[in-house]
Amino acid sequence: MFEIKLQETRIYREAKEEGLKQALEEIRELGIQQGLQLGRELGLQLGIQQGRELAKLELIPRCLAYGISIEEVARLLHLTIEEIEQVRLATEQESST
Repeated sequence: MFEIKLQETRIYREAKEEGLKQALEEIRELGIQQGLQLGRELGLQLGIQQGRELAKLELIPRCLAYGISIEEVARLLHLTIEEIEQVRLATEQESST
């Protein structure tokens, strides 16, 4: 008599639409969580790298005070001679003021 397919009913279409909305929301939430996790990991890596660089800069005046040559300090800390010189000059200026 009446041949109505399930896919043609309003209830089916509404349920399908609601299911798609829920799936998209779950995907969006998962994406946010993954984005936050990635942000945390990148922030941690950046913080560690900045900490290492700061430690190197703080070691330069100490090494020079112990009589280690600028070339050796540069080699030990994997920095350029110019970077060592800049820190040395800045340290001398700070101590003279």
